[in-house]
Formats: sequence, structure tokens, C-alpha cells
Amino acid sequence: MANPLSESDVRHIATLGRLQLSNDEIAMMTEELSAIVGYVDQLNEVDVEGVVPTAHAVDVQNVFRDDVVRDSIGSDKALANAPERDKTFFKVPKVLDQDTV
Repeated sequence: MANPLSESDVRHIATLGRLQLSNDEIAMMTEELSAIVGYVDQLNEVDVEGVVPTAHAVDVQNVFRDDVVRDSIGSDKALANAPERDKTFFKVPKVLDQDTV
């Protein structure tokens, strides 16, 4: 098992996480994080000889269709239900003042 974390380690981790912990919280987190690191360290004891590394526990396949170029629907069809249009564009109310752009 790895060495347990020290209070100094936990204070450093808290600083990295921008956490302000009291001395009681530091003591509690030192104990809890040391236990977590101990559990994770147990994985080093598992015999993985001959096990193929995988990203998923089950076989995962891409379910997306092939990316095939095809004709678009065109602006007339796209704008068919638009409340207002200006030539080949959607016409919408102005939301910004010209001075702020």
C-alpha cells in the first residue's frame, strides 16, 4: 500500500482546488483521502497479465451514418415557414444597438 497522505499533502490539494478548509476538515480529509488512495492502490495488486487494454468494458461500435455529401434543401424551402424574410435570409427583430457593436 502507498504511503498515506500527510496533512501537508491535503493542504496542497486544497490550495490547488481553491478550498479553504479548517484544521478539523484537514484532519478528516487526510484520513478519507488516504483511504481512497489505498483503495485505488489495491488495483496494482491485480494480475492483468494477458488482459488486452480496452476503453470500455463492452464492445462499442460507432452508430453514426457515413458522412456523405448531398444536396441541401435550398433557401426557398428552408425559409418556407419563416414569419419574415429578406431575400434569402431570416428577418428578425434588432437585438443590439448599432453603438454597441
